[in-house]
Amino acid sequence: MEDLRVPAGPGAPLGLRVPAAELIEQFSRASGPGGQGVNTTDSRVQLSIDLGSTTALDDVQRMRIIRRLDARLVGTVLTITAAEHRSQRQNRMAARQRLAEILREAVAPAVSRRPTGPTRGSRRRRLEDKRRRAETKAGRKRPGSSEQ
Repeated sequence: MEDLRVPAGPGAPLGLRVPAAELIEQFSRASGPGGQGVNTTDSRVQLSIDLGSTTALDDVQRMRIIRRLDARLVGTVLTITAAEHRSQRQNRMAARQRLAEILREAVAPAVSRRPTGPTRGSRRRRLEDKRRRAETKAGRKRPGSSEQ
């Protein structure tokens, strides 16, 4: 197995390289289609990484990832499962790709929304809708009734 490469992105401008020795792969039988080989091949892949001890992350990245992925972690271990393909090799590639995507998204710093006001067009449309609605309601009054 080779090292896992995470493409460059926000929070990791040079990308990440997770050594293969830090990735733990486990194989088991997957449910679903498979024909005669369904009971004999261990095609489901569980790929795990201990985020607390990996050398691929610096301290800032480590804290950011652990905070962001807290609900998915068991301790500091992140586990990805892939069983959508019939072949173990394809499931290994899918799990590695999914792990790389999760790490890339989690290492990116949070982007705060810059508050903006309503646009001139949206204010104009809102007032036109209010005027139209008022006319509709005014047309529902009884004839001859006067406002007080």
